[in-house]
Amino acid sequence: MSETGVVKGFKVFNPDWTCNPNGKPFQYAVGGTYEEDVKPMVCDRGFHFCEKAADCFNYYQFNPENKVAEVLALGEVDTDGTKSCTNKIQIVREIPWAELLEIVNTGKGCTGLCNSGDWNSGDWNSGNRNSGDWNSGNRNSGDWNKCSFSNGCFNTVSPKIYLFNKPSEWTYQDWLNSEARYLLNQIPGDVLEYIYLSDMTDEEKAEHPEAETTGGYLKILDNSECAVIWWRGLSDRQKAVITAIPNFDKEIFKQITGIDVDAD
Repeated sequence: MSETGVVKGFKVFNPDWTCNPNGKPFQYAVGGTYEEDVKPMVCDRGFHFCEKAADCFNYYQFNPENKVAEVLALGEVDTDGTKSCTNKIQIVREIPWAELLEIVNTGKGCTGLCNSGDWNSGDWNSGNRNSGDWNSGNRNSGDWNKCSFSNGCFNTVSPKIYLFNKPSEWTYQDWLNSEARYLLNQIPGDVLEYIYLSDMTDEEKAEHPEAETTGGYLKILDNSECAVIWWRGLSDRQKAVITAIPNFDKEIFKQITGIDVDAD
């Protein structure tokens, strides 16, 4: 379809502002106007562009290294589907990548393309926080899923997860909703403990010579030490919630958290 008149659109370029029609580099610059004495025809001759920014990436990789510009078609325009070309084009301005992400997504905080959901790094998702594509569920790394937390494709049922290296009957959503997860998330971090000089090891004394004057030093506990303090502060009922996690294995639990459930 051919038409005349000013048409606003978008165009993607290589990182050096070139395009390669028919394998021959053509140099553009922001603010420039370019004209050819031809009758434009899509995929044959003329300067190509798309009226919708998202459509550009049917033909170019969605890559932040590429340049993207707002353009005006000032001459005759030929359109075929989502692609157009003109015999006179103006490169109006560069579109920063952050602005482009807002243009091509209706969802919020997306780094992918054409998402109506929020915080997606994949493309064409109506769900949220997907790294895969075309998902209406949430947090999928696979594609075309109507469930959540799937790393496969074309699934309507959320997968069961492994717990302690074995299959379980829990989905990841079950885990998110569990009291055990809530309790484990209460393990503190960056806990300080004052170590008196009389309790310091020779290595600690060498690392903290000031302790001879101060009488000790403040030690930042590591994750396993923090976890042990947390465990000792739990009630018997709360400890039972943790050990009731499906497939609970005390050796694996100790290896990961540092907690010996059999210790006093």
